[in-house]
Amino acid sequence: MSVAAIMVQVDVERDCEQRVQLALDLADRFQAALIGVAGLPLRPAFATGGVVIYGEPTPHDYRMAAARFEEMGKKFCIQGQHLKQVEWRTALELPSELVAREARAADVILVGPTRTGRNVRDLVEPGAILLRAGRPVLVVPDVIGPLQLRRVVVACKDTRECRRAVRDALPFLRAAKEVLVVEIGEEDSKSEDKKNLADIGRYLVRHSVIVADEIWRRARGPVPTELLELVRAEKADLIVSGGYGHSRLGEWIFGGVTQELLASSPVCCMLSH
Repeated sequence: MSVAAIMVQVDVERDCEQRVQLALDLADRFQAALIGVAGLPLRPAFATGGVVIYGEPTPHDYRMAAARFEEMGKKFCIQGQHLKQVEWRTALELPSELVAREARAADVILVGPTRTGRNVRDLVEPGAILLRAGRPVLVVPDVIGPLQLRRVVVACKDTRECRRAVRDALPFLRAAKEVLVVEIGEEDSKSEDKKNLADIGRYLVRHSVIVADEIWRRARGPVPTELLELVRAEKADLIVSGGYGHSRLGEWIFGGVTQELLASSPVCCMLSH
């Protein structure tokens, strides 16, 4: 239950400097190795008659991609030269596929939020990484400062995924100044939910986590909205949650809370599946 290696997915065709800076800060804080990963498939696409056609990459495409990867890698290694260890990994494939495969080398993976768009080369699916990597995924908003870990919200639910998330997040929770254990539920489940919260709170205290409060709140609207309102009100800078989803016929299906956290949380979210 320590962080010895952090992996960060680095975008090739858009700016992600704040995510990289956050990864550098965390690697320094935990005295961990930092692994940068960048993927870009070389399959230029064009549409005709409503059908997307993939062309074959040219030698020029390969040279340009190799030069871009080399340039990015040099910058990344210079930025991390003060760290215990820095690695740079690249491949000519979709970033989500690459990161999910390389995840074996890390304790936690930093990625950007869910995005939609026509540029499939630049499309990263944090949900796909979450379901396939076997590692906790830290989803980092596009606009973010250092992760201070002043106050962390643990979004609780009596499930396997939540238990896994709490355990995976222990190094971050121990480093936090205070932790709020939170569940948003229905009135008829209040008694059992509060017992579950107390169990999780005691578990965390036994692992030297500072638990400031255990909060049960009745859902008056959509649970994702209630959770994010509480996060804003409490000025938390990290959410820890189970990631609930599955793959069906190649489509990633997620519950409402997970989908919202992957796409539009204003603070970092650590998710485990």
